Amino acid sequence: MFQNFKYSILVTIICVGLAAWWGVTHPMGVLTAVFLVVVLSIMEVSLSFDNAVVNASILKDMDEKWQKLFLTVGILIAVFGMRLVFPIAIVAIATGLSVGEVTTLALNNPDEYSKHLMASHAGIAAFGGMFLLLVFLDFMIDTSKEVHWLKPIERQLAKLGKLDVMSILLALFILMILQYTLPIDDATRLTVLEAGLAGVLLHIMVSSLDIFFEDEAAGDAAVETAKRSGLAGFLYLEVLDASFSFDGVIGAFAITNDVVIIMLGLAVGAMFVRSMTVHLVRQGTLDHYIYLEHGAHYGIGALAVIMLLSIYYHIPEVITGLIGVTFIVLSVISSKRYSRQNSGQPLA
Repeated sequence: MFQNFKYSILVTIICVGLAAWWGVTHPMGVLTAVFLVVVLSIMEVSLSFDNAVVNASILKDMDEKWQKLFLTVGILIAVFGMRLVFPIAIVAIATGLSVGEVTTLALNNPDEYSKHLMASHAGIAAFGGMFLLLVFLDFMIDTSKEVHWLKPIERQLAKLGKLDVMSILLALFILMILQYTLPIDDATRLTVLEAGLAGVLLHIMVSSLDIFFEDEAAGDAAVETAKRSGLAGFLYLEVLDASFSFDGVIGAFAITNDVVIIMLGLAVGAMFVRSMTVHLVRQGTLDHYIYLEHGAHYGIGALAVIMLLSIYYHIPEVITGLIGVTFIVLSVISSKRYSRQNSGQPLA
């Protein structure tokens, strides 16, 4: 187990050391800086544990080359790209300032930077919420899914999968209802619609990447399948991680406005999420806990709804984190009960 978490522990030590140095050179102090990094890392893990489970379900079918790429290049994109560069880029686009000016603003005037980022929350939440909603719907509305956790619900949803585009239709329907019912102004309403449609479009594009690797030559079938699961899977995982990171970045500003501390705390959390993904794959946890993937997707569905509602209603981050963890815990309990009652029996 230590082998899977050694890099996360190393990154934690480095980030805590940097936080201590930052605390010494700034008024907040060492203890406050270290404490905030620990709190932010725990928040990130609690918000993204279901992400680790879904990542593992995809990663286990990828070949070793793509797994290593996801766990190396992917972590750089996750930590520095989505937790640092992306928020700065969002503020730059929203304000018309250059990236350098926004970076200076983030370091020297975090309160102003935070206000600009929060002003973009509606678009970010609509984009990420719609993408995650489709992840949830694609899993539930699947006629080939044989294992059902909450059987009365999932069996009925699976029947809808007879129409290939049903998940997209449902997502668009929900977006329309949301856009017309939320008590928001016309400008925000348009932003929500555009960002939500962009999230739907990106999900369709990423989910359809495999068509670019199709080859009618039977002899190349195995090779093309490997390529398809590799590249398509890698890009899908990166976009999925990005959608989860939106909520973490926005939530972090409810704890502190210090951009450096936020980056350090979320970096530690992101590393542990990656390590949990590796642990789940190498230990074959998904095979032992048959409902774990279901619990993770219910957590993703709940997070999608929360992100969409957060466009107008403030929902505490502790609730967001606890909902995902609760679904995971309940799915583990159900999986253990199933194993005891149906040892050696076919899945139901």
